[in-house]
Formats: sequence, C-alpha cells, structure tokens
Amino acid sequence: MRKFRKVLDGLTTSSPGATLGSPSGGSGAGTPTAAPTPKEIDVQETLLSEDFQLCKTVRHGFPYQPTALAFDPVQKILAIGSRSGGVRILGRPGVDSYCQHEGGAAVLQLQFLINEGALVTACADDTLHLWNLRQRRPAILHSLKFNRERITFCHLPFQSKWLYVGTERGNTHIVNIESFVLSGYVIMWNKAIELSTKTHPGPVVHLSDSPKDEGKLLIGFESGTIVHWDLRGKKADFRIYYDEAIHSVSWHHEGKQFMCSHSDGSLTLWNLRNTTKPFQVTFPHGKVQKDGRKESCKPILKVEYKTCRNSEPFVIFSGGLSYDKAGRRPTLTIMHGKAITVLEMDYPITEFMALCETPYNNEVQEPYAVVVLLEKDLIVVDLTQSSFPVFENPYPMDIHESPVTSTAYFADCPPDIIPVLYSIGAKHKKTGYSQKEWPITGGTWTLGSHAYPEIIITGHADGTIKFWDASAITLQMLYKLKTSKVFEKSKPAEGRAAELVEEDPFAVQMVSWCPQSRMFCVVGISAYIILYRFSKYEANTQIVSLEVRLQCESEDVISPSENENDPCFSEPGSAHSPQHPHRQPSSPGCGTPEGVKPSIPCLKVKDKMVRVPPGYQAELVIQLQWIDGEPPQQITSLDINSAYGLLAFGNCNGLAVVDYLQKTVLLCLSTLDLYGATDPYQRLTRSPRRHRQSTSGLTELPDNQQSFDMERSKSPTSDHINGHYTNPITQPCLAGKPRVPMGPEWPRLTRRGPGRPPFRKAQSAACMEISLPVSHTEGYASRRAMLQQLHGVTMYSHDEHHTTTPYCWSERATESRENSFSRSRSSSVSSIDRDTKEAITTLQFGESYGRKSDALTSPCLWVGTSLGIVLLIPMSIPTDQEERMEEPVTFGPSGAVLMLKGSVLRFGFLDCMGALIQSPYEVWRDTNAAEDPDRPRKRKLIHFSPSSSQETYGDGHLAVVCSERQAKVFLMPSQSCLYVHNITESSFVLRADVVSVCNSVCLACFCANGHIMTLSLPSLRPLLDVSYLPLTDMRIARTFCFTNGGQALYLGSPTEIQRITFSQEMCDNLQEMLGELFTPIETPEVQNRGFLKGFFGGNAHTFDREELFGEAAAGKASRSLAQHIPGQAGMEGMKVAAGGVVGELARARIALDERGQRLGELEDRTALMMTSAESFSKHAHELMLKCKDKKWYQF
Repeated sequence: MRKFRKVLDGLTTSSPGATLGSPSGGSGAGTPTAAPTPKEIDVQETLLSEDFQLCKTVRHGFPYQPTALAFDPVQKILAIGSRSGGVRILGRPGVDSYCQHEGGAAVLQLQFLINEGALVTACADDTLHLWNLRQRRPAILHSLKFNRERITFCHLPFQSKWLYVGTERGNTHIVNIESFVLSGYVIMWNKAIELSTKTHPGPVVHLSDSPKDEGKLLIGFESGTIVHWDLRGKKADFRIYYDEAIHSVSWHHEGKQFMCSHSDGSLTLWNLRNTTKPFQVTFPHGKVQKDGRKESCKPILKVEYKTCRNSEPFVIFSGGLSYDKAGRRPTLTIMHGKAITVLEMDYPITEFMALCETPYNNEVQEPYAVVVLLEKDLIVVDLTQSSFPVFENPYPMDIHESPVTSTAYFADCPPDIIPVLYSIGAKHKKTGYSQKEWPITGGTWTLGSHAYPEIIITGHADGTIKFWDASAITLQMLYKLKTSKVFEKSKPAEGRAAELVEEDPFAVQMVSWCPQSRMFCVVGISAYIILYRFSKYEANTQIVSLEVRLQCESEDVISPSENENDPCFSEPGSAHSPQHPHRQPSSPGCGTPEGVKPSIPCLKVKDKMVRVPPGYQAELVIQLQWIDGEPPQQITSLDINSAYGLLAFGNCNGLAVVDYLQKTVLLCLSTLDLYGATDPYQRLTRSPRRHRQSTSGLTELPDNQQSFDMERSKSPTSDHINGHYTNPITQPCLAGKPRVPMGPEWPRLTRRGPGRPPFRKAQSAACMEISLPVSHTEGYASRRAMLQQLHGVTMYSHDEHHTTTPYCWSERATESRENSFSRSRSSSVSSIDRDTKEAITTLQFGESYGRKSDALTSPCLWVGTSLGIVLLIPMSIPTDQEERMEEPVTFGPSGAVLMLKGSVLRFGFLDCMGALIQSPYEVWRDTNAAEDPDRPRKRKLIHFSPSSSQETYGDGHLAVVCSERQAKVFLMPSQSCLYVHNITESSFVLRADVVSVCNSVCLACFCANGHIMTLSLPSLRPLLDVSYLPLTDMRIARTFCFTNGGQALYLGSPTEIQRITFSQEMCDNLQEMLGELFTPIETPEVQNRGFLKGFFGGNAHTFDREELFGEAAAGKASRSLAQHIPGQAGMEGMKVAAGGVVGELARARIALDERGQRLGELEDRTALMMTSAESFSKHAHELMLKCKDKKWYQF
C-alpha cells in the first residue's frame, strides 16, 4: 500500500498532457503511459489462462427449419433433425441435447435403434451417421458415405442390426449397423419390377418389413409401383401398379393389409389376398361434384394406420384438402371409425408420428398421442380423449413466437426475483390443455449443485418482452410483458404516412434492467423509451408522457486533429453555446416547431387512466419528436440508475437525461455541445447541399437539394459551462402534462428535392439475417456497413477518417421476413461516406471523480461516443428524500475527456484492490402496497463506494474502458492511463463486458472475425483467444451478450438461443449439469399370440438376417459404392477446447470415460453370451436324455 500511495503522489504532480496522452502503438498489455509503472500497483490478479476454456453448453428453442422426426417408444425420447444438419434430442424437462453434423447437410431421416441408446441419421450429402446416445453429449461412432447413389428412404426393423436403405435410382441396399459396412445383398430396381415394364419406377419412397413375416420386405416406388419382396428367395411375391404416385405406406398390425397415400388426395387399402386392385379407395376430403366427378384434392403426404383393442383403428394423415378452398391452413386429419376430425395448424406440417404403447409392429398398436412437427412449432395431440386436446409443451419452443430482436442475460440474480415473476406469469397461462402428463418422459436430469439464479430477457418484433428462468442450463418462461399496450391502437396509414410508418413499430431495440430495484426500461424501434416499475398489486394509473427534441441541427464534418495520437486538451472553462431546450407543453401527438405542420403522427400514448395488472406497470414514456414530418434517429445507448432516479439515453444526434422521479427532462444536448472547449477534433462546416439527415444512413442524397439557412439561433440566457447546465430548468407539470425541453427553431426551405426517394421504406422489424461473408468483416467499408445495420445509424470513428468506397449489403431475396436483419428502411448504403455523425454509443451512471481535483466521489455519468471519446459529467443530486422530489439535479462541467481507438463500447469500474464496483441502486419497494401511516416508506439506497474496501478516499479507483479496437485502464481521479491493450487490428470488437469469473474479474470481448477473447484486469493481459464463431449474419452480432460466471449467449438461429461458457470450471461441471439421454430399461416382452395365431400366422421369428445378409452368404459390396468413415468417438466437444495441459487432460478424461463405456458394453455382451451358452447346453442335454433310449423308428 505504501508503494501505491507513492505512485499516487507522483500521478497528482504529473502534467495534464502526460496523463491524458494515449500512445498510438500500445500493442502489448500493461503498457504504461504515465510516470508510474504498473508493476508497482499492488493488485493480486488470480486469473490464469488455465481458468478459461470455450465450449457450448445448451441450446434452447425450436429447431430452425426442421426436416425429420423420430421417437423411441421404449426410452420415450424424441429426435428432431433440421435443414442445417442439427439434431435435437428431447426427453423429460431438463433432458435436452443438441448435436451438429460437421458438414451441415440437411437431415433427411432419423431412425432410433430402439432401446439401444443409438440413433441413425441420413443426411442430404448421402451419408449415414450412427450417434451414441449413451453419453451425455452424443457423438458419432460411424459414418457411411454413398458415392454413386442418393439416399431417399431408410428403415430399421425393431431388434435388427440390418438397416434397409432406398436410393434415388430405385435400388435397396442393406447396412450392418454394428460395423457400418455395406452388405453384398442388393435389391436392384430392374429385378424388383417385371421385365416387361418399360419405365423406371422412380426413387424408393417407402421400405418396411411385413408384420406377418420379417423375411418379406415391402418396397414402395414414387411412380406408384409396390413390390412385396421375398428376401430369402430373392424374388418378388407380387407387384402392384397404381396410376397415382405414392407418398407413404402403413401396415395393419396383422400384416394382411396396408394403406397407401397418393398424390391425388386418395387413400387406398390393399389386401394381400388380392393385389390386382385396391380393396378400398377413399377421398377423405373430396366431394362429388354435380357432374358426378370427384373434385381434385391436394396430395396426402403421409398416412398412419394404427389399430386399437377396444375401438376402431385410427387413420391419421396430413394434407388431402380440396384445391378450391384457397387460403385454408394446413391440416391434420384423424379418422376414428366414422368420425373425422380435422385439426387446423398455424404452420405447414413437416412430419408427424403416432406414439404407440408397443415397439412391435405385429401387435395391436394402441396409439395414445400424435407428435406433429410444424415448420415453427411442435405440438402433441392427445388421442385418448374424443376432443383431441393438445398437451402443454414443457419446452421453450415459442421463443420465436414473434421474431427476437434483442437479448439480455443476467446471472447471479437476487434469489427472490424468479419466484415472484413466476407467480405473476402463472396467472396468465393458457388453458384448455390435456390433463395428462407430457408423454415424452425419457432420460434423467437432476438439479446440480452448481445452479444459481439466471434470467434471460428477450425482446420481440411485436413489442413483447419475455422473462425466462435460465437456471441450471434449463429455460422456462416466467413472465410476458406487452409494451404495445402503452399506446393507443393506430389507424391504418395512407399515402406518405404508409411509407414512413414501421411495419413493426413496437419492435424492441434494447432493454435495461436492474434486478435489485426491479426497474425496467425498454427502447423501441420507433425511438421511444418505456419505464416500468414492478408491483405485486394491480393499480389504476395514468402513464406520463415526455416528448424530447433530440435533433442535431449543426451538422459538421468531423476531421481528426493532426496530433491525434497525443492530444493535449485544454482545461474546461471557456464558454460554449449549447442547444438550450425551450419549454413547450407536450401533446398526445407529435410536438413540432411553430410554423411547421405535423404531417406524420407518431405513436400516441394512452392519456386516460388505465387499469394495469400485477407485474411490470408502465410509469413513464419518453418519445423522440418527429421534425418536419421526418422520423427521429434511433436510440443507440441507454442507462438507468434507480439510486439516482435518472435515465440517460443518446443517439447519433446527442444526449438526453431524464429525471423519472420528477418526470422532467434535465439535459438535452447535441454531441458537439457536450465537449465545449475540450473538443479534440476540428470540425468543418458542411456545405448546405450535404446537410441532409438520414435516420438510418441508407438514403440516397440528391444533388439538387436546395440549401437552407444554417444560422444557429442564439442561446437563451442560462448558466452553463462547457455546454453543461449548472442550474438546469425544472419541468413543472401543468394540468397533468409535464413540460419538456425543445430544441431551437429556425426557418427551413423545402425538405425534399424533386425526384428524391422516400425517406424510409416500411420494412419488418423481424428482419434477423443478412448475408455477410466472413471475408467482408475486415476493412473499413464493411465495418461501417455492419455497424449501420447493427445500430440503425451511421457512425464515424476517428481511425476511419480516410475515404472509402460505398459498400452495399445484398439482402437475400428468398429469405422470409424472419431471416433478415436490416433495421434500415432502404437497401442502399451509398450515403455512408456522405452523412456521418458522432453517436452516443454507451452510457453508465456511477460513483466516480468528476474532476482531477476531486477528493471525494460524486454521482457521475460516463459518456462514450463513436469517435472513441469518453466524457465524464459530474452531477449534484439532493440526498434528502423530500428535497430529491422537489429540488433539481444539477450538472457540472465535464472534467474528463479521454480517448481510445474506435467506438466506445463498455465501461467498468474497479477499486484499487481489483474488485468490481457495482453501480448504486435503490432497494425495491412496492409503491402500490398499502402504506403504514406510522412507518412511512422511504427510499433505501445502496451505494458501492470505490473506497469502501480501502482506508481513505484518496486511493481513487480504476476505470476500464473498452472500444472497438482497444482497451484502457485509467486511474481516477488523476485520469492517468495505466494500461492499454490493442485488442485487434484486422477486425473490431462487437460486444465487450466486464464480468466476474472464478471469484475475480476479466474483460470479455467478441470480435467480428469470430474470436472470443478475455483479458485480465487491471493489467489487460490476454488470457483466452479462440476463433469460435465466424460472423455469418447480423443476428449474432445483435444478440450476443456476456454475463457473470463466464457465460454468454446469442441467437444461433432465428428460433434458437445458444448458450456458451468460457470458464474452465463450468466446462468441468457441465457433464454433471446435463441430463442423461439413455436409461437402462428392459425391452417389453412379446405378447402371447396364442397357438392358432402362431401356427397359421407365419414363421416370423425364424428369419435369420445374419445368415442372409452376412459376408459369408452375400459377399462384400463394391468399395466404390460407399466409404466407411470412423467417428470422432466423443471428441466433438473438444474441438473448441483451449490448448495446453488442460486440454490434453480433458481429452484423456473423455477417452477414458468412453473406454469404460465400451468395457461395460463388452462385459454385458459377454454375460449375455454366457447365459445363452448355458441355456443352449441345458436344452441340448435335456434333448439328449429324452432321445437316448429311443429307436430310429420312434422319431
């Protein structure tokens, strides 16, 4: 501590130029820029590179673009394949596993090895994969790549190790599941059909073994040909030629009949006794027209024919509706006896499957439910009730109910917040579900010892907010909030208004939440902020509305100073005329300057008293005003502090601070006015022709735009220093309407030149994906285009002041509105280099030293801009509760101007012992609860002083500032830069945060080139740098966020949230936290068929596939036909593991676990063989004793 105070003494005597200078080439971590050396600061850093390892933890949500479905009736687990090559395996709540094929080929079909703990996947790249499900993280054991044929259908009989594979050429191959080797037995298409047939039967669309005799295989070809193939005799028993194409086939359990679905919307029932014509032909949805003909129907894509013991069989199929009924939703039809029930679905049906009690196909099936996989949902229908209700889905499959536009992740929340939110949300749950338990109950999962409260918040395109319980790597919806209820229902706009109004005007752009005070802020895409308070009681309330004119009228070209690397800023003191706000009563509509008629209405806040339910209740709405019929710029930064009662926000025009306790606007300044005399840049006046504002920065600028008066109106008399008010104007409420500050007014000429395209084009806020090649993430033009898409504004950075060529992102024309991310209203970005503004990119309230001379901390607002400038604005807030509600909050002059490369992204504060300093907050109190007159409620504030863990206030604190390019650690109040680290030169940082890991803190960064990095604090020493995720679309950049505990998340697809960890401790505990997919269960015994059924029903159990398909009988298949690829055997999870000793140990541990599993399986097989040998020996001995004394004629 003595050494540290000597350092402080040296810092206080250093010159301002030396302390504020930042080296341009600070390449390494821990490069000092002032007199003291970092080694003298006594901060014990405990984090090492061995504490970090990157891996995926769990994936939540509905599988994006699903393609296939499978169910294990014994283990009761469900598998869903997707177009991107992903496989989700679901069991009971908590049992949820995600695995991905390396090539990313679409999954065509899934087949469980029933009760064996294995899964076969057939992919679009004509590869078969065998997945081992007996470990918590499934891995590929074998792969088989077909070289000359394309896979179209697969079938694996129960308790068989031989997989039938149909191909596009019409051939049927047989694969040994144990060795994943192709058998020499092949059913060629020309052998299956008659020699006289002149046409090719088409691809194989169905394969199944006969329930009556496993030695018979039913092969369905697309053209309508069906072949009943005798596997032993290698010949066809019979062939059926039907005029209509076949889509699916389903057997009756007795093996005497089967049903086919066809492309003309018909169902045909065939009897094996007479295959010349169908036993029955039905058009379930086809009616007879007046002329006697059947009306044409859509194809029936799949049919399932399931029998019951005590009732008529079920016939379940999808499709088959008549063509004349346009606009009808997709349907699933359930025929039970004479009753026909049509279930309409919200989305197209991808696949469905009936869940039956028995795994044997030759027993009565007894279906009890139907799993229906839709394009964007998963539902399960209860077949045991006549009304066919659906089961309540326990999985978070509705994350994408409205497209996700923003995310937030909070770990180590107060333990009481989750039960409170759940109790409020449970009152609004839907009803009408089946009373029975969810039928997918496989696997085991227990709450691990490493669980702690975690909450994920998602904002959506329709304005809804969802709170999710993310504790113990599960996800469960707690509470849903609709922000659109704050506004009046808008009428359909026409003409010019229709061009400017958002398609999703309530889309959530960002959220800010304080779990301790339960204050919640929502920023909407239409440039508004809603402030919510939490209450357990319903209340009658009137929502207060404030309108803010945050308009940058002095548009300047920003030119970096020549001495950019070592600027010497002048001390504050010179006056600068700010954009002083005028008073103007707010109105329900848009506030506009005098003389200008409001042409476009903005969202109107409800001005009547409203009844609000328990939960989050809107208290204040802040709206940015439209100027001359043009919409305001989108909000780019937000921070709220419950202890101060203040809310700050900014965009590319400026900064505003609102006192939400007094419902007044305290500060409303342009970015230029924030600097005063300390502005480090030379700003040249723009030509009038280029004075055109663009909200999204994507609008073409016409060359014939008329000039207008650029004179600034004179500032009203006010006490201000450097553009910050020391005596701000309070805003008293008149007639229940608060007054709000407005910007200066001046005359304008025509706003739009002839031929200018519309300012904004209506586009969906659900846009979630833009084609972004990885190679384009480097370079200045692409960075600006990316930031423009990310923030909705054009931002300028001082390290990018050279001329760049315009770059235009090409939007995928074929992608739906959920798959695009652009928040702009135009597809052109040609104005990127013509219209640049300095945006407010980050804000944070906290206790700090506003000036170098301060001895005590005070409330401050840290402001970061897109130019890499950090401003520190001190505030004076009344401490007494009564004074706080009456006296104004005052702002002092900016006492600090710090500088970094690139846009400022994040602030963090440490004490001089290296511990994280939290922002002060107000303890939550329910304002709607009945008040005790004897004990009036008071605000209880919790402050975390930087010197709380130190002896005196003079020791100061450390400020961590991270920008797109570099990170710096400053010592306050001297503002000396102690450490600097250039994070990246070729790319830029998208997300950064100061998080706690392993009882310490670090700086976590996510770069546009896909690297995830962590730096130690305060020395900024690199601890982890892993190339994890190439940035292929803007959805990832928009939704990526870090949290404490070494965790992060992002939207892996428009419907799924991917959680990851970069903590070695959590990676070690992950196996314990994940659920078990496989549980040892005895296979159900075969039902007693009876003597007569066994005698006359065929000899199905004597069929020996090994004897028929094995290498001894069938020979070897051609090597060029398919290639065997050994699996990774569980090493998939190690691909992103950190190198070094820890990685090697982890690999060895996994290999050891798998070796133990194999030894266990070998031991089980050995015991089974011994049991079989003993049984065989016993029966042979009994037979010998029985026949020993018999003569030959007695046999």
